[in-house]
Amino acid sequence: MLVLTRKAGEQIALGPDIVVKVVEVRGDVVKLGIEAPPGVRIQRQEVLDAVAAANSEAASSAAPDLSALRALVAAAERGKPKA
Repeated sequence: MLVLTRKAGEQIALGPDIVVKVVEVRGDVVKLGIEAPPGVRIQRQEVLDAVAAANSEAASSAAPDLSALRALVAAAERGKPKA
């Protein structure tokens, strides 16, 4: 990992078409501005982690118990007049 020290207003170039600019530093908070082509996805890591965790949980959860729904449908079917 490359670690750089930058002051507000300074920039870092990542390749020929991505620029990261330190917009503001206030205490422990740093505001960054990122210029990149429209096709480059820029996302916060904590958002990616939350989505991955939610997807993992959804994929591993058990199928819902549909027995009560089946019983309601069967009861409704028995109560219908025959065509």
